[in-house]
Order: sequence, then structure tokens, then C-alpha cells
Amino acid sequence: METISLKVELLKPTEHKKKMYRQMTEINTSFANWLLYYNELNSATSRHFKLYSTQTFPSAIINQTIRLVKSKKKYQHAKVFRSFWCSFNNQNFKIEKENGLYKVSFPTLEKRIGVPVIAEAYQQHWLDKVLNGEAKKGTAELYEKNGHWYFSIAISFEVIKPKVEEALKPKTMGIDLGLNYLAVAAVGTNSLFFKGGEAAYIRRRFAARRRTLGKSKKMDVIKGLKDKESRWMKDVNHKISRQIIKFALSNGVCLIRMEDLTGIRHSVKSKKEAGRNLHSWAHYQLQKFIEYKAKIVGIEVQYVNPQNTSKMCKCGHVHKNNRNGQFFKCKKCGYKNHADLNASINISKAISGLSKKKKHKAS
Repeated sequence: METISLKVELLKPTEHKKKMYRQMTEINTSFANWLLYYNELNSATSRHFKLYSTQTFPSAIINQTIRLVKSKKKYQHAKVFRSFWCSFNNQNFKIEKENGLYKVSFPTLEKRIGVPVIAEAYQQHWLDKVLNGEAKKGTAELYEKNGHWYFSIAISFEVIKPKVEEALKPKTMGIDLGLNYLAVAAVGTNSLFFKGGEAAYIRRRFAARRRTLGKSKKMDVIKGLKDKESRWMKDVNHKISRQIIKFALSNGVCLIRMEDLTGIRHSVKSKKEAGRNLHSWAHYQLQKFIEYKAKIVGIEVQYVNPQNTSKMCKCGHVHKNNRNGQFFKCKKCGYKNHADLNASINISKAISGLSKKKKHKAS
């Protein structure tokens, strides 16, 4: 069984409900911090909430909070929780569908309520699987981000492994991320390129529009424009990740490797990108989409150390001058290739080793 996290936005909750959700979060956070220093945490039950407060709070949330605090105290050594979102186990919330509208129901401070959610096409696919019994719902979390409320649901499902002919060796795909090319995927001699020129142009238009609005101090309009750009980037990343997984399946790929970009903000910038760097394209989001879609079809994902992936030749020679923009030529053996394609091949071979910071498997 594999598990994915499905994040659906609550559909226009009223101000009253938003206030209630925030109040629930405040109570839950305070209770979680109290539990951290409660001497009898290991034997705590929902009845122990009365030792903390005389308030009425759903026992479903209390029990789940106790479980999570026990785990976090044991493995994460947390000293204080800034926000401890309300969580529910699979028996305490429901997924429903009525007149084509998806809803989630869960206990609150007032009563159990059913709330409509905004479900994109790929999310509807998974919600329908849960409703049809083809997938199982796990725990869920109610949380807020940028003024919007979301319900994150863990969904478990059986993975159907891609079929690979016995005579063929399972293949590995390497994916290099960049600006001139948002992604370059390589499987042996086969490759797939995603140019970044059009994306750079659209982002420059967004940036220019925000600068103009900034002079007029129209902050609400600027925020709306940022949200629009974010949605556009998310849509592009979904399309790229879908094509990459389709390409992987058509080439018998059983393992995808990408660079571990954790904590890296590349300093190399393009003049046409108006000062934007690699981090600003949301490559982390693109990696997560690829990983998520790979998991669904049973393809394993690994992250490799990024050192020398763009500088190493297939002969093993490493030199910073091997790469010149999009052109790669080895200073030792004279080997030539597209620089990003050469990097993606090196990533597929994990020439700098697998990342110890980031280990992901889908098998």
C-alpha cells in the first residue's frame, strides 16, 4: 500500500466558521504544548483534557492530538509548537458527494458539520476512489494558509507496478531542472526537453505589472496578481510532471532520480529573468508533483547530491569550464553534448551519490 496526501480547499467558509477554525487551532495548540510537559503523557487519554481546561472540545481531536504529541516528542524532540492543527482519524471524518459537489464532514466546537470543498480534476479522481472503496482514507488535518482553509487527507492505495519485459533491464531516468529549460529528462539516449522561454516571458509580464501597481500602492491587486501567477505556475508544473511520467512509462523506467535542491538558492541569474533565480520557478513544487505522480504508477524516486552534475564528463573528468551556457565540451576527451542533457544523464547515474538529507521511495 502507498499513501499520498490530498489537499483540498474549503469552499468559501463564512467568517463565523473561519473564526471557529482559528479558535479550535488555538485551543489545540495550547493543549499540545501542555501535553509536551505533562508527566503522564504516555498514559494520557481524552479524559485528561479536563486537567488542562474546562472548555468543551471534540474528543476526536483530543485523542488524535495526544497520539501526535507522543510521536513528535519521541522522534522530533519538539520544545514548543507554534501551530498544532486539528487532526482527525479515518473514523472521525467523512468524504461525501452530493449533486456533483464534494464535501468533508468533521466535528467542531459547535457540532459536526459538512463543508463543501474545491476539488480539481485529479483530486476528484482520488475522492471518487475513496467513495468507491478503491482507496482508503487515513488521517486528516484542518489547516490555514494565506487566509484560505484546507483539509489535508491521507489516502492509501495499491500500486500497480509498470510492466517491464524480462529481457529488458529496468531503466533509470535523470531529470535536470533549470531556467532556460525548466526540465530535461534523460533515459539512456532518449530525452525530453521543456523550454523555459515562454514561461520567462509570462513571468516578466507579471513582474512588470506588479511594479506598476506597486507605484500606485494597490496592495490588494498585487496580492491577487501573485495568486494568479502562483496558480499559473502550478498548472504548468502539473502539465510538465504528467508528460514526464508518461515519457517514463513509455521508456520502461522503474526509477527516477532528481537533484536534492534542499537549501540551495542558485546565484546564477538570467538578465531576461529580471533577477529571478532557479529557486523562484518553484522547482521544489515540480519535484513534488513528479514524485507524487511517480508513486501512483509505482515508479521509485531518489534524490542525488547536486555536486558536479553539470561539470562532469562521461569519461569522469570534472572541470568548471566543461560547461559554457547550454554547451558542454569536455576539456580532456572532447566529448560534446547539450549541457542540461549531460547533467540529466549524470543525475540518472547518481555520480555524486544519493542524498542523505532526502530519501524518498515509492516502492
